[in-house]
Amino acid sequence: MKQSEYQKYDAVALADLIRRGDVSSREVCEAAIERANQVDGRLNAICFPQFPEALAQSYNKEAPFAGVPLLLKDLAQEQEGQPCTYGSRGLKNNIAPRDSEFVRRAREGGLLFLGRTATPEFGLKAVTESTLWGPSRNPWDTGLTPGGSSGGSGAAVAAGIVPMAGANDGGGSIRIPAAYNGLFGLKPSRGRISSGPFVGEAWTGASSDHVVSRTVRDSAAMLDVLAGPAAGDPFVIPPPSEPYADLMHRTPGKLRIGVFTSSPYQTEVAPECVAAVEETARLLENLGHHVEYARPEFDGMALARCYLGLYFGEVSVLMEKAKAEFGASENDFELDTRLIGMLGRTLPLPEYVSRRQQWNDFSRALGAFFGQFDLYLCPTTGQLPAKIGELDTPSHLQLAAKLMLALRAGKLVHKSGQVDQMAMENLARTPFTQLANLTGTPAMSVPLHWTSAGLPVGVQFGGAHGSEGLLFQLAAQLEEANPWFPQYERLVEGVN
Repeated sequence: MKQSEYQKYDAVALADLIRRGDVSSREVCEAAIERANQVDGRLNAICFPQFPEALAQSYNKEAPFAGVPLLLKDLAQEQEGQPCTYGSRGLKNNIAPRDSEFVRRAREGGLLFLGRTATPEFGLKAVTESTLWGPSRNPWDTGLTPGGSSGGSGAAVAAGIVPMAGANDGGGSIRIPAAYNGLFGLKPSRGRISSGPFVGEAWTGASSDHVVSRTVRDSAAMLDVLAGPAAGDPFVIPPPSEPYADLMHRTPGKLRIGVFTSSPYQTEVAPECVAAVEETARLLENLGHHVEYARPEFDGMALARCYLGLYFGEVSVLMEKAKAEFGASENDFELDTRLIGMLGRTLPLPEYVSRRQQWNDFSRALGAFFGQFDLYLCPTTGQLPAKIGELDTPSHLQLAAKLMLALRAGKLVHKSGQVDQMAMENLARTPFTQLANLTGTPAMSVPLHWTSAGLPVGVQFGGAHGSEGLLFQLAAQLEEANPWFPQYERLVEGVN
């Protein structure tokens, strides 16, 4: 299968070609490997290539994606006998004893694992630039970040290495790379995809696995493969009325959509991100939907504090696990991670519990909003992609962090109000995605806009818990009205 031919198909189409015998799975995999060898030296998207293993992997020939290559994210998507580093030197000895539910179901879905994609340490940043793997780069402009934390997956899919790749989203990590790489990315509802068997609820329920893809139908069909509970899951949510791959073809009807473009944290929003939303709103009106300016009513700064409390707690626990189980030392972790870990260890337990309980306030506010509207529309990100290295911690702040660590000044930092400043510094560029994580609701980034310089800009739609089917229906309608797949032809030529 020639490169030029391989690039024309999404995962659903490739599986159909293999099923009909028009092309073999080996030919498809060889085309994917050829593409990886051609472009990944520039992108640094794949941290663990598994090319020979992919060619030798057996698969269920009756499965939906039989013989199609997939890249897994090197965070939580564990493969038995393979390392899963979470982008950290502290977890380089983490060899999975068994497949995660995500990997088991993807394998049963017929997918062949081509390797693993890079992520920032612990998936903590909206850029993919770990000390362990170095920076991953955006194929639309290799001087820019592909976003994070699923940045390696986003870059690989946009560049045409694979039609879709594993991703997960604890604060925007599916939607941000989708927006920066011109892809479709849906974060499912809490509980839609099992996080088992290694955790019950990833990031206390804030995080969910899925994929980034070039087409809506790939995402829908993959959710059919991945969705459903596993033994021991904390709860079960109702399945869709029919497979998402079928449901997406039904009309969404006339929707009531509330639109907002201002940051919930009162941070600056780039004109291109606002323009993308406004352009999408006009398209929605032309499609017959009711669109008006409206937003959920909640305390944005409180949400930022609650999200950062989650951040602190999860990082400190994962660091301790890496030390206890895999022999990591404090110096195996990046400076920013060590500082966050200290703040987690010194956050008073009653305050952590109080912040966790406050998630209910955001869920109730969003519930009230969905009493009037079917969906919300807003920017996916507040800014365009940063330059590689632009968001590195400045040297004077690195010095301050080292001093705080040496003095064990975590409690002092919590009392000083510096945490609010940290929240703004960490979330200012991506202020729109955390709401869906804390409320456990589905949200998607759709690639409907490109800047005059040729960079993609995603827009975000969010819905009530369990409304993935409605989101897919609208996404399919938008994809038909304003197709984005032709944009990849331009990109493929640009990164050859």
